Amino acid sequence: MALKTFVKISNVNNLSDARYCSGMYVNLMGFSLEEHSEHYVSPVEFKEITNWLSGLEYVAEFSLTHPDEILQTLTAYEGFSWIQVEEKHHLQLLDNSSYGLIYRYTLPAEGDWEEILSFSKSLGKQQIVLNLESDSNRELQDEDIKSIRSLAQNCEVLLGFGFDAENIGELLEATGIKGISMKGGHEIRPGIKDFDELADILEALELED
Repeated sequence: MALKTFVKISNVNNLSDARYCSGMYVNLMGFSLEEHSEHYVSPVEFKEITNWLSGLEYVAEFSLTHPDEILQTLTAYEGFSWIQVEEKHHLQLLDNSSYGLIYRYTLPAEGDWEEILSFSKSLGKQQIVLNLESDSNRELQDEDIKSIRSLAQNCEVLLGFGFDAENIGELLEATGIKGISMKGGHEIRPGIKDFDELADILEALELED
């Protein structure tokens, strides 16, 4: 089994999410390594979770942590191939590391595409993946789709909003993006997790044998 597009899952912090997404053949699995984050995963927890998994790559997710501290933090973990950050200037400071880089950009509610469209050309030249999210639960309009298509021509884009199980196929075709990103979350209790929305989208992306 495989999926129709590239998929990244963020904020994974429990074995239920991890095993389900691994079984659905997602490509990247992200873990927050900042201790102040509600989704923080310690080195011990990371090892306990990933010992059950195979066939995918792991993303170390940071928001404001300085690159020097990021690289120091990663010495306590084994298995990460990617780093995701949210600060532009951190990308340059991590450029010579051995990790693939992902830039998480949150589109303002008003939908000003100018800033990220301009910066996307630099991302493409540096082979940095853009994880595009929104700070509101917005529906994509024609103008938004046009802007996303322009972004995808400049760099590799993972779209983190504006899709569901019904429109995902059409959206992939209309935009030419590399893939999508979705978020995991907390278990209701150990081993019990509400997967409904995430599962619906992943199942819509399954390729038939």
